[in-house]
Amino acid sequence: MKKIFKVVSQSEVITVPSQKSETGQTYKSTIVLREIGGKYANTYVAAMLGNSAKSKFYEGELVVAALHFSVHEHNGQTYQDVVVDEIIKMT
Repeated sequence: MKKIFKVVSQSEVITVPSQKSETGQTYKSTIVLREIGGKYANTYVAAMLGNSAKSKFYEGELVVAALHFSVHEHNGQTYQDVVVDEIIKMT
């Protein structure tokens, strides 16, 4: 899904284990994005991974983001993952 969002918040950057990284670790930050339409518009919590996680976004900033949705099962429970594929600040 590609849309224009307003940034609600972003967590600090942390390092997490990664099997895809040469170093065995990658950067991760969590961002909360809301669709345009007010405080009751759809809101998403998404992970930013790798170098994009080091980008800083501020509350109220408008961005264009491509979100990737996937589902996985672990110990009989189903979970949904939302990952930012690409995010660009609108200026």
